Amino acid sequence: MGIIKASKLAFDYLKVDEEGKVESKSRAIDDVDLDVEEGDFVAILGHNGSGKSTLAKHINAILLPTEGTLYVDGKDTRDESKLWEIRQTAGMVFQNPDNQIIGTIVDEDVGFGPENMGVPQQEIWERVEHSLRAVGMWEYRDHSPNKLSGGQKQRVAIAGVVAMRPKCIVLDEPTAMLDPNGRKEVIRTVQELNRQEHVTVLLITHYMEEVIEADKVIVMDQGKVVMQGTPREVFSHVDELKGYRLDVPQATLVAYELQKAGLPLPDGILSNEELVRELEKLQRQTKLCGRNLFLCQFD
Repeated sequence: MGIIKASKLAFDYLKVDEEGKVESKSRAIDDVDLDVEEGDFVAILGHNGSGKSTLAKHINAILLPTEGTLYVDGKDTRDESKLWEIRQTAGMVFQNPDNQIIGTIVDEDVGFGPENMGVPQQEIWERVEHSLRAVGMWEYRDHSPNKLSGGQKQRVAIAGVVAMRPKCIVLDEPTAMLDPNGRKEVIRTVQELNRQEHVTVLLITHYMEEVIEADKVIVMDQGKVVMQGTPREVFSHVDELKGYRLDVPQATLVAYELQKAGLPLPDGILSNEELVRELEKLQRQTKLCGRNLFLCQFD
């Protein structure tokens, strides 16, 4: 069993009247199977209302299944006696870092979680230093979070989760409120935590470029998992993704349009650099230099 295992998972949001009687049900997750191995980087995509954020809240036992089961590190999220262990195993980072930062100084905020866990004082500060260095924020340890940029605040929020030593971090659209530079900072931080600290990462996002280096991509629609595979496998299905109201990385779309125009490019090109390499390779193979084949360098 992987660190996250869902079987036939379903969840209904209930609408109740003033007397507490159920008026209607809305199924947000419908028969989802999920298996995430420890150390994986998994991205979950879907348009608004697809169920991806509801799924994220199940992993930290914020929500409990209506039907089916979800196990976190072998523990059933319905088992109340395991709730504390589950939340220590799977840390959550949300859209707005201001909702997670409570300290007036960065290092105090990062140390808040370990302190509540009863970690000895000396170890708390060791964890604080390790976590802030891991996200590139050690030099800001004595700053007020209110004076940081959005990207810096989100990195502090991530450090606060890392300081609690979770095996898994679930990030629910952590870059949605950030500018492009802030988004790059946060995603680079998450990637480094995954590679260097071997932290399992589940990234919920609607920015396609953020998932290019994931081990696995899961696409949700109307509460169901409708596609899954490596980024290259998933982004090879441009028309299908459009049907689910999702975009693809810019380079993938350009390559797709060039394919339709007749250029024999491979499916699933993910980055601008890869696209340029494939076009240069095509130029060498076909010896078409100077015959209306233009190679464009994209930013």
